Amino acid sequence: MSEGLAIRPSSVTRWDCLALGEVMLRFDPAFGRVRETRRVRVCEGGGEYNVARALRKCFGLRAAVATALPDSELGRLAEDLILASGVDTATILWRSSDAVGATTRVGLNFTEKGFGGRAARGCIDRGHSAASQMQPGEIDWDRLFGRDGVRWFHTGGIFAGLSDGTAAVALEAVQAARRHGTVVSYDLNFRESLWQGRGGAAAARTVNRAIAPFVDVMIGNQEDFLSRLGVEVALPHPGATQFDPENGVAVVSAAAAAYPNIKVAATTLRDARTAGFNDWGALLWAGGTVHAARPRRNLEIYDRMGGGDAFASGLAFAFLTGRGPQAAVDCGVAHGALAMTSPGDVSMADADEVLESAAVA
Repeated sequence: MSEGLAIRPSSVTRWDCLALGEVMLRFDPAFGRVRETRRVRVCEGGGEYNVARALRKCFGLRAAVATALPDSELGRLAEDLILASGVDTATILWRSSDAVGATTRVGLNFTEKGFGGRAARGCIDRGHSAASQMQPGEIDWDRLFGRDGVRWFHTGGIFAGLSDGTAAVALEAVQAARRHGTVVSYDLNFRESLWQGRGGAAAARTVNRAIAPFVDVMIGNQEDFLSRLGVEVALPHPGATQFDPENGVAVVSAAAAAYPNIKVAATTLRDARTAGFNDWGALLWAGGTVHAARPRRNLEIYDRMGGGDAFASGLAFAFLTGRGPQAAVDCGVAHGALAMTSPGDVSMADADEVLESAAVA
């Protein structure tokens, strides 16, 4: 059922999922503009953390996050939000605060939802964040993956893109996870702002290629696989939208061929018609077969941020509970669709709603 994924039993592990990534505070001006807002909704979020949070909050599994936060009022606010989600904070590194954030701070994310023809937009203020200053050797990965035990480890290109140090930490972590038989998932998420002045997509590609040989489950959109991993493939329909399924099949199949260690390769499919209506779907390669989820055409969107993270958590949930690859892509797409109906980076859905939407037992 797990198509080559040797997932450790829950009886010998402390956590079902451990995520490595930055946790930011998100300031949400709803459908207004950041430049004119007078009131915001505050929540926590982060590309890798969102996966662990959903596995705990939506799916009821045991999850933890490895990150760094300053011991300040904002750092403790982030901790309080993480605790409210049920995610274990035992693996957070705490940094001394200088009171003004000159040397270490919490990253801030101001996110506009967009409306109609005005696209969603993120305004990031994350320089000198505690997580971006993480270095190899600070976390005892052999203890976490060996003595404590983790079934599924998730990280991605956002964390790896924060700094040279975090890229090295991500590589160190996936190597340790592999040594201890933990399934590794990696999201090729690319943020251009993180790579400005650091070599752009070419530099990201170098980092991703160093990490890829230790990955079991590779996730990304088609552009991520092509440009940020450097998969070489002749697309059936060059120039088509990201929703083109034949291009998607070619991309995930080529990724699996290029990296034989990859057991699962999944790509989300999206055509953003407007900020409020998207075509949404996904494909998943496993064991030589490509599985497709039922596409959601003209899906009505409330907040598109975090849809890809919700897909990754739905996929992980299905595999962790022994449901197999077709259920994984179905649960991923269903959870992503539900996540985009509510505010914030993560869904307000529960597991029964996801399973019902995915038509999975």
